[in-house]
Order: sequence, then C-alpha cells, then structure tokens
Amino acid sequence: MTHDADTSPHVLREYAVLADGERGALVGPRGDIVWMCAPRWDSPAVFGSLMGAPGHYAITPTGRFVWGGHYEDATLVWRNRWATDSGNFECREALAFPGEVDRLVLLRRVLTEDVPASVRVVLDPRAEFGVEGLRELRRGDDGCWSGRVGALHLRWTGAPEATVVDRDGALRLELALQVPPGSHHDLVLELAREEPRCPAPDPDHAWHRTETRWRETTPPRIGAAPRDAAHAACVMRGLTTSSGGMVGAATTSLPERLGGAGNYDYRYTWVRDQCFAGRAAAIAGVHDLLDDAVAFLGARLLDDGPHLAPCYTVDGGAVPGERDLDVPGYPGGGRRVGNRAGAQFQLDAFGELLTLFAAAARHDRLDADGWRAVQVAAAAIEDRWTEPDAGIWELDDRDWTHSRLSCVAGLREIADAVGPAQAGTAGRWSALADRLLAHTAEHATHPDGRWQRAPGDPHHDGALLLPSLRGALPPGDPRSRRTLETYLSDLTRQGYAYRFRPDDRPLGTSEGAFLLCNFAASLACHQQGDALTARHLFDRARSACGPPGLFTEEFDVTERQLRGNLPQAFVHAMLLECAAVLDPLEADR
Repeated sequence: MTHDADTSPHVLREYAVLADGERGALVGPRGDIVWMCAPRWDSPAVFGSLMGAPGHYAITPTGRFVWGGHYEDATLVWRNRWATDSGNFECREALAFPGEVDRLVLLRRVLTEDVPASVRVVLDPRAEFGVEGLRELRRGDDGCWSGRVGALHLRWTGAPEATVVDRDGALRLELALQVPPGSHHDLVLELAREEPRCPAPDPDHAWHRTETRWRETTPPRIGAAPRDAAHAACVMRGLTTSSGGMVGAATTSLPERLGGAGNYDYRYTWVRDQCFAGRAAAIAGVHDLLDDAVAFLGARLLDDGPHLAPCYTVDGGAVPGERDLDVPGYPGGGRRVGNRAGAQFQLDAFGELLTLFAAAARHDRLDADGWRAVQVAAAAIEDRWTEPDAGIWELDDRDWTHSRLSCVAGLREIADAVGPAQAGTAGRWSALADRLLAHTAEHATHPDGRWQRAPGDPHHDGALLLPSLRGALPPGDPRSRRTLETYLSDLTRQGYAYRFRPDDRPLGTSEGAFLLCNFAASLACHQQGDALTARHLFDRARSACGPPGLFTEEFDVTERQLRGNLPQAFVHAMLLECAAVLDPLEADR
C-alpha cells in the first residue's frame, strides 16, 4: 500500500472539526480532510488518513504557503486561510447544517480577494477504513461526478474537468483549480445510503441555509469569556444528533499519551458526559441542548432501568466491544474501535441523571416521561448503591467515593425540585441521600478530614471536587474545603490540574493535565470565594487548545500538545458551565 507524501498527520492542535450533528470531519492546515465517518459518527471512516488508512479530500495551495484559520462566530463554519508568495486566499468549509441522518453534504468554497488562487484538489474516498475505493465512477452531461464507495453513493459537483487517476487499484479524482481574483469556486460532495434522486444541491442555497440555522441557534453571550463559551456550545451542538444523543468525541484511538495504553473510541454517547453537557446548557440558557440531553438519556433510563449502560450508540443501541483495525493508527496512538465501557456498571451515572433532571425541572422543562425516569433512577440508586462500580474514570470495580457522593447530590437536587404534592417522595429521597452520605463518610473520610478515593485508598482524586458543586454537601462543609485545599496542593502544578497520581512519577509524566479537573477546580475555588485562583485555573484550561479553539481530554504541559480524542465533549461542557458561573469582573474585585 502506498500513500501520498503530503498525507502525514499534523499535531492535533492544528485540526478543525466540521460537524452537522450526525457526523463530523477533521480538516488540517493543508486543506486536508483526513477523518470522516459516514453516514454517522460510529460508521467506518471514508476519509481515514488520520489513522494511516488511505482516503482523504484535500484542497491545497500549489505553491509555498503559511497557514491560519478561524471559525465564523458562533458556528462550525471554518475558514482555512493561506498566505502565499502571490497573496492570500481562503477555503470556507462546512458540513451542511443541520445534517440528515442518511445523507451528508460537505461544502467547500475557495474564495479569493485581489489575487488568483491556484490549488490542487484530490478527492480520494476509501470506505471501511481504507479498504474499499471509489467505483462505478461516471461523469454526467452536467459535469457532475457520481459513483459508489463501499455501500455509499457519492456525488461531487464543481469539478467537471477533474481527472480520474488509478492509485492502489482504486480510483480518485484530481483537479488543478485556478480561481480568478475577486471570485469564488464551490465544490459540493454528497455521500448517502440511497442514490440521490433530487438535483444536486445549489451551493448558494446550501450555504445560506447552513448560515441561517447556525445563527438561529447562537447561544447568548454569557459570563466570563463569552466568545469561548459560545464556541463551546456550538461544538456541543455539532456533536449532538437529531436523536438527542451527544457523542463523546468525533474520533477514535488518538493517544492520551504517546505510546501509552489509553487509546479509546469515543464516537458514542456517554450518559455522564451528556449529563454534564445538559447541566451546563441549563446554567447557560442553551435550552435546546438541555432538552436533547433529557429526552435521549431519559429514554435510555426508561428502556434499561437499573441496568442502564454507561454509553450507547447515537440511536440508543449497545456499544460494540473493542477490536483493532488493520491500519497503522495515529502516530503514538492505537487503532481501536468499539469500547469496553458499554459493559460496565457506573453508579455515578444515576446520580448525574437526577442532577440533570432537577436542572430541567427548575426550568420547567421536565415532562411526564422525565418524571418517570426520575423514579427509575432513584429506585436504581436504592437497589444498587452498595455494589462496587467502575466509577467516573472507568477503572476496576470498587466502592468509589465519587460515585456514592454523586448519588447523594442527585437525590438531594431532585428532592428540592419536586413540588409540595410530592413531599413524601422527596422525603424518602432525602433520607436515602442521608443514608448514603453517612455510610460514605464512615468508610471514605481520610484522617485529615478530606474525602479519599475509596475505602482503603487514601489518595486524592479530581472527581471528588464535583459532589460539592452538584449539591451533595453545603459549600461550607469542612470535608469539601479540606478536599479542595489538599487537591490544589497535591494535584495541581502551574495552574494545571490532574486527575490522580497513577504512579510515583512526577505529575505530567504518566498522563497529561486533565482539563475537566481544571474547570472543576475553578468552580470549586469560586464556590469557596477564591476568585483569583478560580480565574487562574479557568484561563489556564481554556488556553490549552490550538488555533481552532478545540479541546481534547488531556493537555501535555511540557510539549504544549493536545492529547486524546478531538473534540472532547465534556471538556467543552465544563468550559461552558465555568464561563456561565464565573463573574468576568470578580477577579479584579
């Protein structure tokens, strides 16, 4: 198998993501779309060169260039911008929004100012992670190309002069494109389960519809860092399907640490992560994302009850087990699809669900199905809280302190959210919360007065900052204060926060700074009245990104590189919550 010399992957900080809710694509500085699964998030990749498979779609300047780019405000419309020896030009990129379940439309528009643009276009789709190339290729009288790639039908407009090239026994299309000064040129790619029967999309209409729908969903300007908060909400919306499920990330097996074992498939919906997203959306006033979370997760809870899985496919199905692909993988990473977490028991998910439903109830956005789901979650906690679980970090089954305190928080929050007519039910939930708290305090309070990870495990853990934020304990509870104090001392360095110590090596050696913990620590400091530290932790975390402003799970502080799958949904959710809670002026006061 041979590869183009110009398809080597970039560092993760240089990739932008395009998303329409149903799937996503990663585009790099060479105008190279190197990752896109179709027709949905967890489908096999059609463009997979990010993972070393054949398959990409590039619009690249023909001469020397320096790259830049930005998202148009409050959208996932990306603009690649190139400074060349002859002048500057751009390529505007988007997946038509909102997306259709079985059909994607990828819009690419080369725009020039006062100089011509000369670009090389390569369309090389390879279905099934690079296995199946383009076939049955033909050009219509209107110059529109059509064909098949795997089980998908392809249609490409805007390149009637493209040349068919046979590479590796598979067909691809190449085009030398010249765009005159002060004009633009559109290329529109469609991939669908069924052969298109309607005319090819009109680019102007498709762009107008996409721009309009993003504008209609623009979140309010809120709190600290309003631009970053709006961008985080757009990323979350782009990762949320029409079914309401939000995927954890667009990618699989990108390395959390180079050469390490932490390479996982995040193209599924995690219950906990979407609870974080829904709660952040409630605080920020982004009610469509709150409604999506409640509807999708409530349905899973009603279907599966106490046997709720930690994660699901976006259509509510079971997540497949792990298997390795026959591809090299991203350098330093893995090549895995599927996720073992689908078979785990994670007790804290029930507590997070109750916290989410309580937030919806306070905004009068919890319907009858939602209240039935509340009853199911509370009953599941009562039945299963004594069982060991895998916890928030999906480790070995133990009596994790965070899991039990999350259930305490959820029970307290939902008890406070019910009306007087349900006072008896609320009383039972509060009593159950008291019982869980007393048991956890007896077995998981460290001698120095803080919470410890689990009975018999005296170590610190960033997850233990969350229960106080969610209402398990009053902010003034001495255990919460002591937990924060010792966490900041033991698990933060130079404004970056870490999950826990996996081994005896210095922080940042075995894994990177964990950005969720940065935002949680910021919120905890804010809750305790330490505005300056809160803002410092917040600003450190929101700077741990590349030019597109996207976040992964971890950040390598030494190399200033992103680690893990891109973009990580729960990090953007925590950024949104933090921005909504922090007062932009409080640090100055």
